[in-house]
Amino acid sequence: MKKSGESQGQSASELISKRIAELGDWRGEALGRMRKLIKEADPDIVEEWKWMNPIWSHDGIICTGESYKSVVKLTFAKGASLKDPAHLFNSSLDGNTRRAIDIHEGDEVDKSAFKALVRQAVALNSSGKSKPSKKAKS
Repeated sequence: MKKSGESQGQSASELISKRIAELGDWRGEALGRMRKLIKEADPDIVEEWKWMNPIWSHDGIICTGESYKSVVKLTFAKGASLKDPAHLFNSSLDGNTRRAIDIHEGDEVDKSAFKALVRQAVALNSSGKSKPSKKAKS
C-alpha cells in the first residue's frame, strides 16, 4: 500500500525536497527554512504530498506550503482558531477557517512565534480527537 502522498515511488518527503531544490531561488530557501521550523516545532509531524504541494499533518492538516512567482504561502487549515500575538498571519484573513502567512523575498519570519503557531495547531487537531461525537440524543 502506498503511503499518503507517494508518487512514482517517491515518498512525500522526497517530493518536498525535490520541490525545494527545483525552485532553486529564494522561494526554495524560504520553503526549506519553514519546513525545518515545522519539524523542530513537532518532531512527530507527518509530511504529505497532496494537490501538488507539501502538506504537514498531525492528527489532521496543520499547514500547506505553496510556492508562487512572488510569494511562498503557508496556509494553516484551522488558522482562524489559533492565537497569533506576533501577527504572523498576513493573508486569507477574512475567512472563517484558514489563515495564511505570505513570505516575500527578503522576509524573515519570527522563528519562535512560528513554532508556537505550529504547536498550537497540533494541539487543536489533537484535542478534536477526544470530543464526543454529535449524535442525536434518544
